[in-house]
Amino acid sequence: MTAPEDKPEIKSEIKFLEGPQSRWKDFAFSIKVLFEFIKGFRALHFVGPCVTVFGSARFKDGHPYYELTETVSGRIAQLGFTIMTGGGPGIMEAANKGAKQVGGRSVGCNIVLPMEQKPNPYLDKWVNIRYFFVRKTLLIKYSYAFVVMPGGFGTLDEYFEAITLIQTKKISEFPIVIFCKEFHQELVKHIAVMKAAGTISDSDMSLFLVTDSVEEAISFIKKNSIDKFNLHTEKPFRPFAWLFEK
Repeated sequence: MTAPEDKPEIKSEIKFLEGPQSRWKDFAFSIKVLFEFIKGFRALHFVGPCVTVFGSARFKDGHPYYELTETVSGRIAQLGFTIMTGGGPGIMEAANKGAKQVGGRSVGCNIVLPMEQKPNPYLDKWVNIRYFFVRKTLLIKYSYAFVVMPGGFGTLDEYFEAITLIQTKKISEFPIVIFCKEFHQELVKHIAVMKAAGTISDSDMSLFLVTDSVEEAISFIKKNSIDKFNLHTEKPFRPFAWLFEK
């Protein structure tokens, strides 16, 4: 069996991150990244305003976190949002499934991994992305709120990316909901430690909501996204057939 790092596309990424390369290799890598962004823009331009749901790929159907994600995502979809995820299994699948069950729109940015991650079966549209940083940019670019379900390193990476962009005003102050107080209790404690140490401000504590309540989450998203930004959740653009858009 071929080791993940022996695959050509993985070897090129590892080589790029080892430090300075030849100018040609750095330029060639930059072109690959550009095309990844263009591919993502073309695929997601017409999906309408999204809410992105972050969470672990490891919680299967029947797990309480999976079932909660279905419920939450269904309620968000009923507000008119498209549910966006990383496109894979677990919490991502549950979110897309919840949207589909209520007749909502469901899309994904699937990451291409050495051990293949297939798009889940509840997606209306998806795009396969090679680079995590491109994928995170796309998940954030099209979203007007973020929901953080239980997860691992990737989920926390996505959460802190979003909240850092909001804190530094690189994107608008869209709402972030962290679900499952017990699971995230140590994270919340550490955020309090950062506030006490002065590395974040008191006002930063208002950038997110920690809750176990679906109703509270829906009210928070509606107030701080739809109402605050006078958001219309219908699709804003229509594809042009002559550009091979769909």
